Amino acid sequence: MNSRIIKALLKKDISLFMNNRFYMLITVVGIVFYIGIYFLLPSEVDEELSIAMYAEEVPEAFAALSGQQGINIGYFEDEESMTQTVLDGDYIAGISLPTDILDIWAAGNKPDITIYYPSAASTEVLDAIVALVKELSYAQTGQSINFDITQEILGADMTGNQINLRDRMRPLLVIFILLTEILTLASLISVEIEQGTARALFVTPMRISDLFIAKGVLGVGLALIQSILFMLLVGGFAHQPLIVLTALILGSIMVVGIGFLLSSVTRDVMSVTGWGMLILIIFAIPGFGATIPGLLSGWAKVIPSYYLTDTVNRVVNYSAGWVDVSANLAILAGFTALIIYAGMVTLRRRYQ
Repeated sequence: MNSRIIKALLKKDISLFMNNRFYMLITVVGIVFYIGIYFLLPSEVDEELSIAMYAEEVPEAFAALSGQQGINIGYFEDEESMTQTVLDGDYIAGISLPTDILDIWAAGNKPDITIYYPSAASTEVLDAIVALVKELSYAQTGQSINFDITQEILGADMTGNQINLRDRMRPLLVIFILLTEILTLASLISVEIEQGTARALFVTPMRISDLFIAKGVLGVGLALIQSILFMLLVGGFAHQPLIVLTALILGSIMVVGIGFLLSSVTRDVMSVTGWGMLILIIFAIPGFGATIPGLLSGWAKVIPSYYLTDTVNRVVNYSAGWVDVSANLAILAGFTALIIYAGMVTLRRRYQ
């Protein structure tokens, strides 16, 4: 490794990046746009209780709930569609009443009432729903606690404080910031290959390892600096900053590997943009799962960015620690090592 050559390569690449108006523009405008989006999003949660209910015969006390201020009740004809709407985030909870609830009460027995709630629901919301059911049951029968409750969590169980939309969007926005640099790095490499600059460099004492280090430092630097700036401004380092920084570093290295792979299989800048946008969309999918808990199923775990998004989401929004996200970081490190190795191998062949 020749530090003088690497420094010269970095200076050349930075100059090339600064002269590329398109990628310079989307880098600057992008970071401003994502920060602006964050602060424009709602910072408070909706205080209205939107409850889904399934019952073949709705008791009078439960039916009277529809007209109450601050409470929105949606009635469903089957339990499956009711639970799906709760999972989709249309309602904060679902109440399933047994078909013969009135007969059970009349016989002096306790019906089993099932409450469904999404994984992001706070314990305060759950307690409020249970208290509400107790009051309604008492109003219907005149007897307190005349029922048994079964609680069902829809989606991954991440019980904690209710998170507002602004904070739930942080993992998605930081993922977009990182992934944009795939296009930037791949475009710079593609331009060098297309113009013959890359091959001309090999006439000099430069080694292929020096070239990879210079490109890697540039790619990691662009991605990491922007993501750190964003997380600093939106409070992303308020809890366990070292975990968040570790995840961002691994994500930045992964972005470099993807940039290497993309530039090695595309012919020109237009191809880089087309395939790069497809990769960006696919790798951003787990971010939507963090924004809307329960939206994605287990298949999303095959996308490497899932482990980055999930780690940031758990730490920033749910105060997770090293033990909670150690598996995520290990898998992310494995994916990153595999991608960066594959990118270097394929790009080496392209240069040669």
